[in-house]
Amino acid sequence: MEPVIWTEKYRPKTLDEIVGHEDIKSNLLHLIESNNLPHLVLYGEKNTGKRSTVLVLARMLYGDMWENNLAIFNASDFFDQGKKYLVSDPRFTRIIGTDDPKKIRKSVISVFKDVINEYAGMASIDADFRMVFLDSAEALSPDAQHALRRIMEKYSATCRFILSTTHLPRLIPPLRSRGLNLFFDRASSDAVASQVRRIAEAENVSIADDGVQAIAYHAQGDLACAITTLQIASMKHSRIDANTIYEIDLEHTPKEAEQLLHAAMAGDFKAARKQIDNLLMGESGADITEQLRRVTEDKGFDSKLAARLAIHLAEIDINLIHGSNERVQLETWASRVCAIMEN
Repeated sequence: MEPVIWTEKYRPKTLDEIVGHEDIKSNLLHLIESNNLPHLVLYGEKNTGKRSTVLVLARMLYGDMWENNLAIFNASDFFDQGKKYLVSDPRFTRIIGTDDPKKIRKSVISVFKDVINEYAGMASIDADFRMVFLDSAEALSPDAQHALRRIMEKYSATCRFILSTTHLPRLIPPLRSRGLNLFFDRASSDAVASQVRRIAEAENVSIADDGVQAIAYHAQGDLACAITTLQIASMKHSRIDANTIYEIDLEHTPKEAEQLLHAAMAGDFKAARKQIDNLLMGESGADITEQLRRVTEDKGFDSKLAARLAIHLAEIDINLIHGSNERVQLETWASRVCAIMEN
């Protein structure tokens, strides 16, 4: 059955289908042709094409055998969910020897090292090396990163590691220096609009020009968001225009971020901290900052207040990019908003 989720249905299968990133595509093509592919460190905001690029790369290198030569792991699953995640993934059953998280005797980092060692040491099928893709690498603890560095060195002849992260400074310098660093930026509005039109035509979706532009504006360079918005709109309306997208945007206003803003503006720092805790259970600091930006813009504050709120959010955003602690930065923002409202 073909995928019903359009982000998967239209995930790129070749380099030419990847939107933007021309320099990265050119470099990867050159490395593949020269049979000199190094370890890679892909960094940039979420939904900028890092995972899609890895899957395309695997198809180019291994053809029909790409799934046998590519192992994919998510570091945040290991270190945020811990032992509950380990028993949920059948790949780890033999290593941990149980399906009960309470019976796992090893630490999560020990299991992580065992898993990566095993997959890195496996022989490739009809290829010079296999690949291990580690997504959300910023979730790795410093000890796990040092262990990973040693594993990368040990299997450098038979395995290529690809690390993906939204926060490059959180990776230790020795780990970053082990691979070629490639930056993935957001797609341009024109590129997003072009992709929306292409998919709308392929799916026989009637969409006005202002609807296309509204999706591009709403997505802010996030192709996955644009495609998902288009699919949701097509399920609810026979014809899509700007008003359609505006309604969908209102329906999906991040409620928890809105509650955080309200608590901070009410001067209730304790409630704001509790809301930050709730948000951080499922979102990154960068995601929460983006949600706060959207909520703040939608409130229609007077220009002076809106400018002060925007400046504080921008400061938090740049600090997060440089690897600052998410909780500390968000609590700093909340305290500043409380102070603004008191004065």
